[in-house]
Amino acid sequence: MPHVLRPGENEKFKMTLNSDGRSHPVENLLSIGTLVCGLIAFGATFFPGGHVVSSWVGALGFGGGLYSQYISATTPERALNIVGIVASFVGVALGIARGGFLP
Repeated sequence: MPHVLRPGENEKFKMTLNSDGRSHPVENLLSIGTLVCGLIAFGATFFPGGHVVSSWVGALGFGGGLYSQYISATTPERALNIVGIVASFVGVALGIARGGFLP
């Protein structure tokens, strides 16, 4: 299956979440939302008062990511989901360790 990893002679490589050729707008939106929540949750842990944001956004990203993983249709969506779920988990864990959900 090496032909799957690289484009053919006449086609350019393009990054897409719809690798099966069909449109999945809900699944794509959930995958990107999970990744964004994970990055925000992880990034908020580096600020002194960011434990509240990190805890809430991380919990939202973790739960939403699990649902997104459940309904995902393509492998690129699943890859984004896993990165987002892990980042959300790390963010919520560090947020709870540094003060939790309340200020």
